[in-house]
Amino acid sequence: MARARTLGQELPLTILQAIVLGITQGVTEFAPVSSSGHLILVPWLFNWPILHDANLNKTFDVALHVGTLLGALVYFRHDVARYLGAWIRSIKARSITSTDERLAWALVIGTIPGAIAGALFEDVIQRKLGEPWLIAVMLAVFAAVLYVVDKRVQERRGLDDLSIGNGLALGLAQALALQPGVSRSGVTITAGRAIGLDRASAARFSFLLALPIVAGAGLFKGIDLARTGLPAGMGGPFLWGTISSAVSGFLVIAFLLSYLRTHDFLPFLVYRLAVAALVLGIIATGVRPATI
Repeated sequence: MARARTLGQELPLTILQAIVLGITQGVTEFAPVSSSGHLILVPWLFNWPILHDANLNKTFDVALHVGTLLGALVYFRHDVARYLGAWIRSIKARSITSTDERLAWALVIGTIPGAIAGALFEDVIQRKLGEPWLIAVMLAVFAAVLYVVDKRVQERRGLDDLSIGNGLALGLAQALALQPGVSRSGVTITAGRAIGLDRASAARFSFLLALPIVAGAGLFKGIDLARTGLPAGMGGPFLWGTISSAVSGFLVIAFLLSYLRTHDFLPFLVYRLAVAALVLGIIATGVRPATI
């Protein structure tokens, strides 16, 4: 047993840590609290070795996103089939004649800004914009923006009222979430509420809009993983991280779409402000550094 514990301690990522990070990814990818920010803050808070292993961190990130994608695809399988079929029909007919076709194009057009921004600025974001102090600030600022917009805008539109131009606007908002702490779902839901979508419709479109981005990021990073293979001894942590992110992602989507039909974003505002205060307090007291 002593030898097993020693070997476990030598691993840069244990199975328990992988499960914690998998659940963190699954929950925060869709809850408006920033998955990228939490995936930095959790290992930063506990000083886990993966935080200082850039290659392993990027590779494990692929596994977590694949897990999240799988969970979301299972939940939205009917929507994906519906809008994909509508998009193909629209291309064949060279026209947009139905609500499903319009929404399918809104999702396609809305994906473009985030894809371009990710391709152009990924390295800059990873090197300069992932510092804990900045994540804390972004958590607080964009939490307040979400709450204020949600309270001031009346609910007057459903998902079927969304135009292709609206899809582009939400896609531009999604591109802002490349900054850790902003929250991809949070900023797209904010944009959805700003154009008058009800909470559940804004959340649903936000979640659907995430699928191409998450799939594209997983595919892009997975190419490198296919060339290099898994790091030695990481099969178990990668498997459990993927499973936990898939299951937690599925459950959170189901919960949020039900919750937002009758509730507002106050709990997420309180949570984000509390996390921001905790991080800044930890930095101020010197327990953990402000940068990585």
